[in-house]
Amino acid sequence: MVLTPSIGYPLSFLITVSPAQLTSADIAGLLAQQTAFWFQTQGEQLHLQTLQISPLFAEAEFIAFNPPPISDCSIRLFGKPVDGALLYELGQLLANGSVLKASLLQPHPDLPPALLIQLTATLPLELQQQLYHFAAEQQIELVYLERQIKLSEPGLLVMDMDSTAITIECIDEIAALAGVGPQVAAVTARAMNGELDFAASLIARVATLKGAPQSVLQQVATDLPLMPGLVALVSRLQQQHWRVAIASGGFTYFTDVLQQRLGLNATFANVLEIENGLLTGKVSGDIVDACSKARAVTELAERYGITAEQTVAIGDGANDLPMLKTAALGVAFHAKPKVQQAVSARINRGSLLQLLYLLDLA
Repeated sequence: MVLTPSIGYPLSFLITVSPAQLTSADIAGLLAQQTAFWFQTQGEQLHLQTLQISPLFAEAEFIAFNPPPISDCSIRLFGKPVDGALLYELGQLLANGSVLKASLLQPHPDLPPALLIQLTATLPLELQQQLYHFAAEQQIELVYLERQIKLSEPGLLVMDMDSTAITIECIDEIAALAGVGPQVAAVTARAMNGELDFAASLIARVATLKGAPQSVLQQVATDLPLMPGLVALVSRLQQQHWRVAIASGGFTYFTDVLQQRLGLNATFANVLEIENGLLTGKVSGDIVDACSKARAVTELAERYGITAEQTVAIGDGANDLPMLKTAALGVAFHAKPKVQQAVSARINRGSLLQLLYLLDLA
């Protein structure tokens, strides 16, 4: 029961703790008892305000509390348990004395609990950069969002394939089996870093495969190594009636396998030309490049009647950047430095399933 004093504000319990004394287990326990708490830094202390008394803390001051209005802006912390010291440093960085709302995030049973910090206003770009430096120092995943993407409403996810939906670069694997692995892998790395024009680099790499038997494609396709979390992520999105697609600068030989295995709604990729069971060293039709991948987001949203605000794209290479910037939420996943610097939402470690931390259930 929440008590309300005569001034009209609900009564809350104010808990003052030293950051070093507040463990990640304490925070998890507190949020297991109630949906949220508010916190602020004052001097060298953390002040926690809860609407219910907690047996975890022996001393709590009974005061009136008027929670500040919350905006759509938020910070999601995951990949590492959050303790009082980390919470204190975050509060200090955001603004000493400001009140922040913390609640638990666990959008899937296979994901460990994470922390959602709701803010009262947008953050300036300089402070956003400071937050990402803070996350790197703390070795924690941190994503700042200025809008909500709702899992509970129809949405669209467009994924890159190579090094995103799967853990390999298919062309490098084909090249290795064809005996031209090192030279092709070097070009792939430069293309993904944005050092080369993607279409020109693809043509050059495919040309080295001329004369290779079609069987090398089957060897790679037979055991495509899926990125950890891919199957669970796609399944969860499909349960929520989301559309899921792949837009790849790779090849249809492999996207078709993934589409069948995962029940994807659509795939976009390049067609390797094959004659008499041998690769000709050419690509058939138009090349799926960075611009094509960006158009896929728009075209699929229109096809399925999904609002632009409910579109998400995820990828790792420079040719994914237009796609990431076209979607309402573009996520750099295990990405190259150039890609990380260009987008604000980044997942640097861990599984694809962590994308669910960035989507809201309501």
